[in-house]
Amino acid sequence: MPELPEVETVRRGLLPVMEGKMIMRAEVRRPNLRWPFPDNMAERLTGKIVQRLRRRSKYILADLDSGESLLIHLGMSGRMLISTKNHPDIAKHDHVVFHLQNDARVVFNDVRRFGAMDLAPTHSIDTHKLLSEIGPEPLGNTFDEDYLVERLKGKNSPIKNVLLDQRIVAGLGNIYVCEVLLRASISPIRKAGELSAPKIRSLVPIIRDVLSEAIESGGSSLKDYRQADGELGYFQHSFRAYGREGKPCVTTGCSGKIQRIVQSGRSTFYCAQCQR
Repeated sequence: MPELPEVETVRRGLLPVMEGKMIMRAEVRRPNLRWPFPDNMAERLTGKIVQRLRRRSKYILADLDSGESLLIHLGMSGRMLISTKNHPDIAKHDHVVFHLQNDARVVFNDVRRFGAMDLAPTHSIDTHKLLSEIGPEPLGNTFDEDYLVERLKGKNSPIKNVLLDQRIVAGLGNIYVCEVLLRASISPIRKAGELSAPKIRSLVPIIRDVLSEAIESGGSSLKDYRQADGELGYFQHSFRAYGREGKPCVTTGCSGKIQRIVQSGRSTFYCAQCQR
């Protein structure tokens, strides 16, 4: 599933063709994705201007001049495909089509149909059932060292599981938590509440660095993910932990190898020698 860097990369790709532009016509080509589409979605989008295109955690939000916001989740395989001329034919899994000003077109393609869209009032979008319990953005000002130290107090769960908890911090997923913990030299199986305050504080700049690097690389292309322009992201070529089972640890001075374990049904990649 696309994580924060992938969703942010898609948002940035959509900005030139969607933000400030009118949706001349919207097509909804099936009744549902993961859940049913909102009532009269095509009509409620047609003729509306996208005033702002932003991201909250792993969701893209398009604020419309109607006072509603379109919430988009890419799910497992969702893709937002842009064309500005010579539009390709509509394909089987092109489920929503946005015809925009200047003859641009954005298509939501989703083979597995685990994606989702909804419309809700912009002024109360933060209380939407999918957003209301999400924690602070890891690249925002409210996510800082003091906040993380306080939230991890007394946590008996492994630090990896805690960082994946969207109520603690928004948008972190399995890939990037593995990368963060290797750089921080913290074992993913350590109980979060047992980490020292300095160790916890060290996580904040590392989280920001990993996410920023991934965004600049266009995200990580694993399986279905593509950028909005159809290109592959390439941060996967910079992985130090994820997917490197049996390979030498790249941490300076470490002679260990990357291991794979399973935590809460997800693969964890780490070096037992330098991550303590």
